[in-house]
Amino acid sequence: MKYVTGVTRCGNTEFRWGERTFIMGILNASPDSFSGDGIAQADEAVRYALALQEAGADIIDIGGESTRPGANPVSVEEEIRRVIPVITRVVRAVRVPLSVDTSKYEVARTALQAGAALVNDQQGLRADSHLAGLCAEHGVPVVLMANLRPPPGDSAIPRGDVMELVVASLRESLRIARNAGIKDGNIVLDPGLGFLRGGADDLEVLRRLGELAALGKPLLIGPSRKSFIGRVLDLPVEKRREGTAAAMAVGIAHGADIVRVHDVPEMARVARMSDAIMRRGQP
Repeated sequence: MKYVTGVTRCGNTEFRWGERTFIMGILNASPDSFSGDGIAQADEAVRYALALQEAGADIIDIGGESTRPGANPVSVEEEIRRVIPVITRVVRAVRVPLSVDTSKYEVARTALQAGAALVNDQQGLRADSHLAGLCAEHGVPVVLMANLRPPPGDSAIPRGDVMELVVASLRESLRIARNAGIKDGNIVLDPGLGFLRGGADDLEVLRRLGELAALGKPLLIGPSRKSFIGRVLDLPVEKRREGTAAAMAVGIAHGADIVRVHDVPEMARVARMSDAIMRRGQP
């Protein structure tokens, strides 16, 4: 497997692509997170963020709105109320950069002012026309995710080969990003595990992840505790650690550069072992 090379600066940290897999630890500030790990209090969030950093997280992703199917939408004001106090406290406590997981311009703007250094947009810059310009203005990296879920009120399911659909979605997000002035070196792509048409799509995308190398960008995957793992193993969300590890290792073998995970201590070890095999790193 040939991995993407290059350097992306995120806050005071440089991500040197190709050398190893980076760990994005999840810090949910949403009470209705699908995995049941929402953290509402800033003090608790600081303790949790420090534990993620100690366990091997290279970046901490903070989000205030659940994106599970059927979750109630959250207003801009409520998302800011959940996220900003956490970012404000956590950024002063940890060394690693913080990411804000949002698709909303005003949430991202406030988060960047509070100290976030990356925008993780699960709508790939397609939900808010102002978000791309904000990322370009601040010069921050942005994660662009493919999302095949139909918008609210639309039951149309896209048909065709899943990788063709994912590539088309990512190319559209790349077009938006470049037109807004986001530098190519600040773009990371996410194929959208869990946001496709069903579990079969997730497995197919993992098998064919290497096809995304043609887009020439670092890849982030987020298989952690997802429902496709639960369907394969017939396990509830709290027992999907091994399935996550397997999906993650396959993803790294096929080109993933960042893995977004809940169980950072265990998954950091999985990444280190996978890198020793695939990137000829030191065990």
